[in-house]
Amino acid sequence: MGEDDLGKQTAIALTIAGSDSGGGAGIQADLKSFSALGVYGASVLTAITAQNTRAVTLVEPVSPTMIRAQIDAVLDDLAVGAVKIGMLGTAEATVAVAEALSGRDLPIVLDPVMIAKSGDRLIRDDAIAALRELLLPRATVLTPNLPEAARLLGRMVASDPTEAEAQGRALAALGADWVLMKGGHAAGDDCTDLLVGAERHEFTAPRIATKNTHGTGCTLSSAIAAGLAQGLAVPAAVARAHDWLHGAILAADRLDVGSGHGPVHHFHQWWPE
Repeated sequence: MGEDDLGKQTAIALTIAGSDSGGGAGIQADLKSFSALGVYGASVLTAITAQNTRAVTLVEPVSPTMIRAQIDAVLDDLAVGAVKIGMLGTAEATVAVAEALSGRDLPIVLDPVMIAKSGDRLIRDDAIAALRELLLPRATVLTPNLPEAARLLGRMVASDPTEAEAQGRALAALGADWVLMKGGHAAGDDCTDLLVGAERHEFTAPRIATKNTHGTGCTLSSAIAAGLAQGLAVPAAVARAHDWLHGAILAADRLDVGSGHGPVHHFHQWWPE
């Protein structure tokens, strides 16, 4: 090791989420995203799902005791720079995560995962309430799509950009530092994600005609967490994650994975065409 290497710290991010046996979303997508962006990934499993590109056939929660033990094991040893929280599924899991992170000053990217790309439900009603009360106020960045934002607020899904921004600001008022309202469910030739908080930023890209968008929400939120772990400010982390995900969706059809909603190409910058 040379002198130039002394004092350098490896950027580490932790994902707390469910496992996707098909590899396109959840823990698997998060770790791929971390790796593609130059960040070491640690993981805490909250649930095991049996799923592929077509459907989720079974969900088995991990015990709250095991969730807490995993978080404690990682944070007691690794110098984690940011945490991404994805699928929790149950109120008990949400409480375990909130308790384990209590008192730890870490940037948190909270992706309120509720529905799989196949349409299968991934969270119970009591878990939504617990997430809103226990974790949303601790979020550095909350990353809901339009249906998730509406569910968290108990409102109808936003039908235009003005209402989407209003819902984003309402979620920020519940305690999140920043809210990224994802525009993937909106209509139009362009897809715009709106970041509201101390500042307002729009991130727009042409909408890509592909069915291979499984795991986009997990991928975006973990890419933001990777940026925060590397020391980027929130707007810069979101901007890089947005551009990188656009490239991953653009290259998704280069992969031949499954017969349903396939994954995005996390390693589009690294694998040969």
